[in-house]
Amino acid sequence: MFAAYAARIDRDQPLNGLELGERPEPEARPGWTTVTVKAASLNHHDLWSLRGVGLGEEALPMILGCDAAGIDEDGNEVVIHSVIGQSGHGVGPREPRSILTERYQGTFAEKVAVPTWNLLPKPRELSFEEAACLPTAWLTAYRMLFTNAGVRPGDSVLVQGAGGGVATAAIVLGAAAGLRVLATSRDEAKRKRAIDLGAEGAYEPGERLPRRVDAVIETVGAATWSHSVKSLKPGGTLVISGATSGPNPRFTELNRIFFLELKVVGSTMGSKEELEDLLSFCAARGVRPVIDSVLPLDRAREGFEKMAGGDLFGKVVLTV
Repeated sequence: MFAAYAARIDRDQPLNGLELGERPEPEARPGWTTVTVKAASLNHHDLWSLRGVGLGEEALPMILGCDAAGIDEDGNEVVIHSVIGQSGHGVGPREPRSILTERYQGTFAEKVAVPTWNLLPKPRELSFEEAACLPTAWLTAYRMLFTNAGVRPGDSVLVQGAGGGVATAAIVLGAAAGLRVLATSRDEAKRKRAIDLGAEGAYEPGERLPRRVDAVIETVGAATWSHSVKSLKPGGTLVISGATSGPNPRFTELNRIFFLELKVVGSTMGSKEELEDLLSFCAARGVRPVIDSVLPLDRAREGFEKMAGGDLFGKVVLTV
């Protein structure tokens, strides 16, 4: 079957390790289901895998991709929850959880096998392309907002780095849930797009906000950390799920954190139950993932190049 896969690890030039070509189809195994992939979406996780983060040389070649929607062996339209081993189903109770492609072949292929427990029904209201955007970036944003930030309708939220997959999802989900969303971006066009998606205001990174917020959604890391901390109300919550600009900020703002009793919460992915809730929320409220571009699988390299260069707003989707 045709697939996009990591053939080599290159920490400095990750796309040098990306290959497109034939790979073996998944083998049948107890407790697992083979899904015919209709659409899959790119995440920064895929780029980091090519750099060797979470993926060792011994596991190569590894088909990339952790998000997908498709058709199962019984003809049902399904969405894949990409955290393997969360429940023990299909892998045994002692295996630690992992994201698809860290141990098991991924979704950038004509077919992918996952534990049957990891499949959820695709709402009929969502296309395959839309549903394929949800299991990683959108699920991460959903958990950050509604589980770890604990915000309620009417609360204010700052989303750093509008344009990225998680940040874009947080703007759309927050606005749909009645939050007062502010956003930042270095790019004027992305700031305007954030407002179109429901943000009340969009600002340059580091710019003084009109008011402090109840929570900050942080995926940028070092470049925006100080601004994130300074933007919070006393007792506010900073939720972080990534650090695309680096993990070591110049100023940690520890005095402000303890004096104002701020909360800093790490967040990674989400549960199958949260994905089920996210799918239902999108179907019921008419919320749709923001898609930057849709490409056939044989043009996967173009999608990786867009993501690596930051030249996107929303998700890149590959169709099979």
